[in-house]
Amino acid sequence: MIPLIASPYGFVITLMFFACGAVISLSLRHSDGRANLASAVFSIAGSACGIVFATAAFLYHCDLSFGHFSGVFPFLTLSFHLDGLSLFFTFVISIITLPCSLYGFGYVKQYYGKYDIGALGFFYNLFIFGMLTAVTADNGLFFLMAWEIMSIASFFLVIYDHHDPAGVRAGYVYLLMTHVATACIILALLLLYKYAGSFNFSTIRAASAAIPLSAKNAIFIFSIIGFGTKAGIIPFHIWLPRAHPAAPSHVSALMSGVMIKTGIYMMIRVFMDLLQPIPLWWGLTILILGSLSSLLGVLYALTEHDLKKLLACHSIENIGIILLGVGGSLSFLSLGMPALSLLSLMAALFHTLNHATFKSLLFLGAGSVISQTHTRSMEKFGGLIKCMPLTALFFLIGSMAISALPPFNGFFSEWMTFQSLFKGISELINFSAKWVFIVSAAALAFTGGLALACFVKAFATTFLARPRHKDFASLKESSLVFQLAMGGLAALSLLLGIFSGPVVLVLDRICRSLHCLQNAPTTAAVFSFQGIGVSGFSFVSAPLIAVLFLGVFCMVFFAARRLINPGQKTRIGRTWDCGSDLTTRMEINSTGVARSLITIFKRVLKPSIQHETEYHDNESRYLPKSRSVTLHLKDLHLSYLYKPLRALIAVLSARVSVIQSGNINMYILYIFIALLAALTLVK
Repeated sequence: MIPLIASPYGFVITLMFFACGAVISLSLRHSDGRANLASAVFSIAGSACGIVFATAAFLYHCDLSFGHFSGVFPFLTLSFHLDGLSLFFTFVISIITLPCSLYGFGYVKQYYGKYDIGALGFFYNLFIFGMLTAVTADNGLFFLMAWEIMSIASFFLVIYDHHDPAGVRAGYVYLLMTHVATACIILALLLLYKYAGSFNFSTIRAASAAIPLSAKNAIFIFSIIGFGTKAGIIPFHIWLPRAHPAAPSHVSALMSGVMIKTGIYMMIRVFMDLLQPIPLWWGLTILILGSLSSLLGVLYALTEHDLKKLLACHSIENIGIILLGVGGSLSFLSLGMPALSLLSLMAALFHTLNHATFKSLLFLGAGSVISQTHTRSMEKFGGLIKCMPLTALFFLIGSMAISALPPFNGFFSEWMTFQSLFKGISELINFSAKWVFIVSAAALAFTGGLALACFVKAFATTFLARPRHKDFASLKESSLVFQLAMGGLAALSLLLGIFSGPVVLVLDRICRSLHCLQNAPTTAAVFSFQGIGVSGFSFVSAPLIAVLFLGVFCMVFFAARRLINPGQKTRIGRTWDCGSDLTTRMEINSTGVARSLITIFKRVLKPSIQHETEYHDNESRYLPKSRSVTLHLKDLHLSYLYKPLRALIAVLSARVSVIQSGNINMYILYIFIALLAALTLVK
């Protein structure tokens, strides 16, 4: 049975579920309920099939290659290759899609009678189909087709709420940025084709040694822009905080949890699999980009009062943490240290899985809150734990996981990333590389502390204190499908932390599926239940931490029960307020929490403060009727990079427009000159 499930048929059936879900949802578009049910059933079935297939293929030691259909164009081969890396990303996509699809079945009901539910199901299933095909394609042009399917489908999901002008603008920014990225990817693929004579990844891998270093460097730059834009690394991130909040919440969870990881997948595939050997500066550059993305991402998140935008900015932060592992792995590989390269790549893949889990959980939790309150502003939340206790619990688990608190999964992947950076600091001889590793470790430490502060703000202002809006006091808990989806991801976040040892053992095998790491010696002493460690350096026991955590919780609980006299009457009343009426304006809000941190980092964030004051008639300016203070933050990348670039393009376009004479003879001459130039270049 396992050989059949682990065969190409298992993967093809997985893709067919999503293809059928797209087509059938669209065909049932005149019935909202049927279209929603069809989309949910087929996407859930496809996700379950993907999980079973990826698990069986890995257990059966499969390295599948199939397809090889060339068709009309000899350079386009519709072929798939599923090695350990592709199977890992197939598993990650499938295991996150399952709860998101279940959640979406309940979430989409709010759109009945307002929007086309069949179109939503069509693009949703097509989006997942594109992601799975992109991480398994074995031909550059075939990959590009899957990449475009994923990008276009996600664009239509972002602008699905087309009555929201801000959401539509966000969608078009995303469309523009993703196609600039696609142009860079095409240039990288064309350079690979020039020297390999094929778009097939296996042929490119075999010819990589013959590719000149100058061409490899150009491919690296184009790939960083192309795949880095999709991943949301700074400074190519400007679409991400706009697009992710605009989409429906279960789509936001997929975009943040798994779509941006397709960029990470292709970076690993191109840099570590297709283009070896590589120069040292590639890895150091990725380390620097990872440090900037992690630190600036969490700083931008601290300034946000829109709950979904805050989570989107944390995606930038966590992509930066993943890049620290990827950059460290590339650097160690260039310096002839494959054992440490293996450790760094395992840390990157572990955090890829962990981030997909807890970030999807947080987006679903945010969607649960937003579906009840109909607002994304944390300034209006407060006291929701009383009416939505399960949502609060699941959001708290996600907050602890993303803040790298044990025993949840985020702690162990960040711990492994720290260990790889510390090993680089202690063992590297190269001076510049050592300092890059020092800066990266410092950035990761700052990021961890700021992330904890940010989620204290997010959880406290959303769920604690009193409701800031009178209607929020009577809200109800979200529906059962919401709770099942969030509960499953919360349980997974805990299990991945407790069983981090076996997970790392699996990741070791996955990383060794890459040709450059097949014979790498083991540095991670992995034990099934005892924990994970780096030989002669450090060790952490996840089960022991979990037991200690549970023990401390039980001790505090029973101590509190013993201190309270059972016979004593307990009276619950309002907090003494010195004779005045307590109002929601007296509660600390999101702005109040963030302001002190913004002040500390004001040289980076460049805040400006506006004072608005209203006076009574004939009143002294010392006794105002009301006064408010507003913090405004300038988007540095938009102000100093993209706006000047847009102005430059506008000036150049105005000058080039003079050649648009309207004379067809002139246009034929332009075509002739372009053909001559192209033929000369090819020759």
